[in-house]
Amino acid sequence: MDVYLNFDGNCREVFEFYQSVFGGEFTAVQTFADGPADLDVPEDAKTRIMHMSLPLGDNMLMGSDTMPGTPLVAGNNFSIAITAASREQCDRQFAALSDGGEVMMDLQETFWGDYFGNCRDRYGISWMFSFALQEQS
Repeated sequence: MDVYLNFDGNCREVFEFYQSVFGGEFTAVQTFADGPADLDVPEDAKTRIMHMSLPLGDNMLMGSDTMPGTPLVAGNNFSIAITAASREQCDRQFAALSDGGEVMMDLQETFWGDYFGNCRDRYGISWMFSFALQEQS
């Protein structure tokens, strides 16, 4: 289980600070400009971080920036990220947590190679589920 943090344009700065505290090397740094053209990202958001990750021991600290104009308040600035052992596990756990809550993005195959979706449970906690498709046999 890992933590995913959201920021309003300063994700890179925050993660560089965390790197100075914990050490290590970033395993991913992607801006919204690195995404596919059909993301239709406004020009002023292309340098924002779409995904960044820093290993912390056996866990991963991950984060991204929101789109300009997306309100960021305590409570919606983090998610619990689950990396499932199978697509079926993703489906089952996602369905259970989203029941009575809100689906933010349906589980689907993504351009980065994962089966991914996110939801908010009935208690207001945000969850991200992923399964690496390239690991399928």
